[in-house]
Amino acid sequence: MGVEVVVEGLTKSFGKQTIWQDVSLTLPPGEVSVMLGPSGTGKSVFLKSLVGLLKPEQGKIVINGTDLVRCSEHRLYEIRKMFGVLFQDGALFGSMNLYDNIAFPLREHTRKTEAEVRRIVLEKMEMVGLVGAEKKLPGEISGGMRKRAGLARALVLDPEIILCDEPDSGLDPVRTAYLSQLLIDLNAQIDATILIVTHNINIARTVPDNLGMLFRRELVMFGPREVLLTSDEPVVEQFLNGRRLGPIGMSEEKDQATMAAEQAHADAGHSDGSPDEDMRGVVPQLEPTPGLPFRDAVRRRKDRVMSIIHQLPYEAQQGIIASLTPDDLARYNVHAGAPAQAPTPSPWPRQGGVL
Repeated sequence: MGVEVVVEGLTKSFGKQTIWQDVSLTLPPGEVSVMLGPSGTGKSVFLKSLVGLLKPEQGKIVINGTDLVRCSEHRLYEIRKMFGVLFQDGALFGSMNLYDNIAFPLREHTRKTEAEVRRIVLEKMEMVGLVGAEKKLPGEISGGMRKRAGLARALVLDPEIILCDEPDSGLDPVRTAYLSQLLIDLNAQIDATILIVTHNINIARTVPDNLGMLFRRELVMFGPREVLLTSDEPVVEQFLNGRRLGPIGMSEEKDQATMAAEQAHADAGHSDGSPDEDMRGVVPQLEPTPGLPFRDAVRRRKDRVMSIIHQLPYEAQQGIIASLTPDDLARYNVHAGAPAQAPTPSPWPRQGGVL
C-alpha cells in the first residue's frame, strides 16, 4: 500500500514573497487527494516541495520517519525513488520515442536487463492504453497521449506516491474524464498514495478521497471529500461552485467593499453569469472500471468521516448521510434522512491533519 505523507508547519517563500505558510496536513496512505486553489496560490510549488525539488524555509515533510526538509542529499535521493511524478506537459524527451521515454527511469536507476525493461514498459503502456504507440515521438501524438505516456513513465519504478501536476492542463473535457478514470483505476490496482494538483472543479468533485484548498497563502481546509463538498466555508463554496460571488477575485482576493457591492448586486436579483444552481453536496465518486479491485481507500475514508460526523454542522450531516449507500447505512447504524445529532455551533475543522 502507499505510504503516509505528513506535512507539519510548512512555509515557502521566494525572496520576500511568502507563497504559503504554516501548512499542515496528512496525505493518508493509499488514498487519492486533490489540492485546489486559484491560479497563483502555490499549488505546484507545494507539489515540488513534497518531492524535494524545492526546499521550504520552515516545517517538516515526513515519509517513513525521514524529514525530507532536513535529510542528507543521499537519503533524499533514496526517498525520491518512492515517488512518481506526472508534470503538466508530460516532460517527455522530444528526441526519444515513447518506449525509450518510458524506459528511461529503469535504465537510469536500475540494473535491469533489457528483457526486464521491455516487460515493465509494455505492462505500464498497456495500463495507460498506449500499446502499439511505442515507436511514436512525443511531437507526433496528442496532448492526451503525452499525458498518458508521462504517467506510464511515472509508474515504471512502482512508486508508492504519485504526484500529478495539473493533469487536465491542455486537455479537452472528454480526455480529462478518461484521465480521471485512469487515476482511479491505478489506485484500485496498486493502492498508491496519489496527490493531484488542479483547479478543475469536476476533478475535485468526482475523483479524490480527500480535498485541500490553498488561498491567501494558507491552507484553508483539508479533509475527506464529504467534508469539503458540504462545506459552507466561503472560499471553498465559491470555488467548488465556480461563482464570482465570494472572497476570490481576478487578483487572488477581494477587499470587503468589493465583496459587499457584489453581494448587494446579487441580492437585487442581478445575475453575475455564475451557475444558478448551488452544487454543494456529496456527488457520486468515480468508481474503478468493472473487473478491477474494490478501492479499500473508500471504506477507510468513510470510517473517518463517520467518526467525526457529530462535529459537523447539521446541514452537512444531512448531506453526508444522504450520500451513503444502504450497506453504508447498515454498517454505521444510521437512518437515511436522519441527522447524526442535533445542530452544532462548532466551526468547520480547519487545517492540521486529516479530518
